[in-house]
Order: sequence, then C-alpha cells, then structure tokens
Amino acid sequence: MIDMKKVVSIQDISCFGKCSLTVALPIISAMGIETAVIPTAVLSTHTGKGFENYTFRDLTGDIPAIADHWKSMGLQFNGIYTGYLGSIEQVGIVSDFFDSFGREDNFILVDPVLGDSGSLYAGFTNEFVAEMRKLCSKADYILPNMTEVSFLLDIPYTEVYDEDYVKDILKKLSELGCRVPVMTGVCYDGVRQGAVAYDSANDRYYSSFGRNVDRHFHGTGDIFSSVFTGAAALGKPLQKCLDIAVNYTYDCIEATIPHFEETWYGSCFELCIENLIKYVKE
Repeated sequence: MIDMKKVVSIQDISCFGKCSLTVALPIISAMGIETAVIPTAVLSTHTGKGFENYTFRDLTGDIPAIADHWKSMGLQFNGIYTGYLGSIEQVGIVSDFFDSFGREDNFILVDPVLGDSGSLYAGFTNEFVAEMRKLCSKADYILPNMTEVSFLLDIPYTEVYDEDYVKDILKKLSELGCRVPVMTGVCYDGVRQGAVAYDSANDRYYSSFGRNVDRHFHGTGDIFSSVFTGAAALGKPLQKCLDIAVNYTYDCIEATIPHFEETWYGSCFELCIENLIKYVKE
C-alpha cells in the first residue's frame, strides 16, 4: 500500500492570475502529495492591480457541508493549509474545521493574508484582524509578511529593521499561540531577501535567503507558502522547509523576469517544477 501524504488547502480560486488554489494545488501535487481543496470563493481573476470588473462568487455556505461530508467519511490529513479568507464568517468556519480535523500527528499552517506595503487589503477591518489573530493561535505554523506582522501584533509598520528586531518580533508572534512563526519577505540590506523562522519548542532561529529582486511579482507569497506546506508534510526539518521554499520562489522570480511584460499578473512557477522536484529529493 502506498503511503501518500495528504494536505488540504482552504482558500479561493482565482480562475486566472496564478495565485491561491491555482498555485497551491499544482505545486503541492508536484511534490508528490495528495492535495484536497476547499474553495472559499471563485473569482474570474485575482484582485491585484491590473484586473478590474472581476466576477466573485462567495462559497462560504458550502464549506461546513464539505467538512461534514468529510467527517462522515473519516477523512484525515497530514496538513491543513489556509490562505486568503474573505470574511470574519469564513475565519470562524475555518477555526471550526481546525477543531474537527486537527490532530496531534498533523499540522496546521495559516498564511494570515491581511495586506502588503503597510496597508490592509480592501474590505479588511480591525475586527477581521482580531479574528485572524485568534486563528493564528490554533496554528503550528504562521507565515506573515512584515505588513501582516504589524497588524497581528498591533505595532507600527516599518521597512527598516535588523536581525535583532526580527528575532524579537518572531518571539512575540509565537506568544499568539503558534509553535513556529515564519516571517517572509525579510530583507536586511537590500541585497538579499528571504524568510526567518523561530521554533519556540527549542528556542532556535532558522533563516534562508536568496538575491533580492527589487520588483513586485504577484503570487510569490502563495508559491512560498505552498512549497513550505509541502515540505512540512513530507517531514522535512524546518531549515530544509525554508531552503526549499526560498530557493524555489527565487527560481520562479528569475524565470518570470524575461517574460514579465506578458505575465505581469503572476509568476512563471510552471517553468521551474523540475527544480522543485529536485529540491524535494535532495
């Protein structure tokens, strides 16, 4: 009998634009992991700059029924991974899902999608942030960027920081209740960018960096989170999870640069799948 790892990802489907489930499903599957999905909404495109008049269908009401059906089947997962959640109601439903499907021998990973560049995404409020903070308390891993850190901890947003500041922030994030906070988009000197993690169980820090590319690429956060989730599901140690996620995300950025005018809406992760498979086997 094949011992195949299973992960469920709970986030929206942007039908065009290379983000959310259209990134998570192919990437985690390419890592040799069975990937189930619970779509929270269906959009014609993602909502980033360049797309207007997109369609949106809210699937909040479908999530509890899917969860109940899965419970009746006795389904179990090695990992539960959440991305963009569109409302306070969805956060509450996902919290209940954690209670139903979380176990001692699996992990919960929350990518607390709240905002970027110091601002919340459209439609999010301080009340939403408070509920996301509660959801993070149930996670084993959380993967915020600096903007999301500032809202989760209710501290001023800054783009100027050093290693000691990041370490202090990570400890404070762990006090929310998660075991391993991972800060993404960390860049100390403008030359290298990557991620830093803190494992509160052994009071150790881990980091991985690649070359900083001073340009915005849609979907790189979803790429990083999806790869990290897959590596964790495969039982890779924390340092290896960071290395695989950072290296693959950087590969995707490098592959996108020559095609940026045509693929401004998303990163060319498809061109680098062979690299991902190689990293997993190393």
